[in-house]
Amino acid sequence: MSPGEAAADGSVSPSPRTRGGIGAFTAASVALCLLAVLALAVGKFPVHPLDVARVLASAVLGMPSDLAPAIDTVVLQVRLPRVASALLVGAALAAAGCTYQALFRNPLVSPDILGVSSGAAFGAVLGIFLSLPVAAIQGLGFAGGIAAVAAVLAITRAVRSSHDAALVLVLAGVVVGSLLGAGVSLLTWLADPYDQLPAIAFWLLGSLASVKAPDLASLALPVLVGLVPLALLRWRVNLMSLGEEEARALGVETGRIRAALIVAATLMTAAAVSQAGVVGWVGLVVPHLARMLVGPDFVRLLPASALLGAAYLLGVDTAARMLGATEIPLGVLNAALGAPFFLWLLARTRRPWT
Repeated sequence: MSPGEAAADGSVSPSPRTRGGIGAFTAASVALCLLAVLALAVGKFPVHPLDVARVLASAVLGMPSDLAPAIDTVVLQVRLPRVASALLVGAALAAAGCTYQALFRNPLVSPDILGVSSGAAFGAVLGIFLSLPVAAIQGLGFAGGIAAVAAVLAITRAVRSSHDAALVLVLAGVVVGSLLGAGVSLLTWLADPYDQLPAIAFWLLGSLASVKAPDLASLALPVLVGLVPLALLRWRVNLMSLGEEEARALGVETGRIRAALIVAATLMTAAAVSQAGVVGWVGLVVPHLARMLVGPDFVRLLPASALLGAAYLLGVDTAARMLGATEIPLGVLNAALGAPFFLWLLARTRRPWT
């Protein structure tokens, strides 16, 4: 019996390609864990990686470690929430980016194409302008991202009768994003230059410096809820990438599936932006890199993008707090790394995007 064929008892032996894919993802997951341990170890207060492992093992087992209390505090209360948040935000933005690119069959599509980032930015800036607490600012940012996409979907439903639905969706996203961007600019202009304006600028540039342990629940839940439908619909996303008419001919309910995918990707993006601020390039560049490694098959592209996105943002965040005397904003460092890398991808890729 050749690999991948059914045995007499009905079982199917995995093919070499499947086993190779599982092995590659296992190795990538192990590498990501090692990177997380390294991120927990480095900083202004360095901790040996073995001590980091001892602190984490003691926390999992519910036992106090025999290390200095300062080490436990730095690893568990200061760095662990930030590392976990970087992993979640990076995975969410990259997964949403590869979903949008596959859905719209366009390699230049990113998670903020439907105005999610602009909506979240407007909500968070409004919260800062009103001097609300941090939790309320994050809540307004999340609600603003969801409301922006809801407005885009409503506009699309109202005017798509004689137009291509995907094109109207993108154009509506551009319009809504521009209006919300104008609102952000107006609030920035009206803000108190000594109190509110620095906070607005800090949030818009992106940072994970203020993440605390209680914030992880409000981030992890929407990300996990958004990933579930993407994983369940992964086969249909491949069919959707063939085109509207071809997908319908194969029995795919394109309207409902597109709406479900957009809602799931928007949920993750809004949660990520409300937590970390406007963090660009992750959802645009990382799916390209994942596609180069595993191909366009969404079944493999989704987990590859999530793993690479988590590793990328964790590495960038670690560099942001290590490269200078003061922390470099994530948006600045992301642009400095993402723009040249994207140009390299454009120069390297000579065949049509699929």
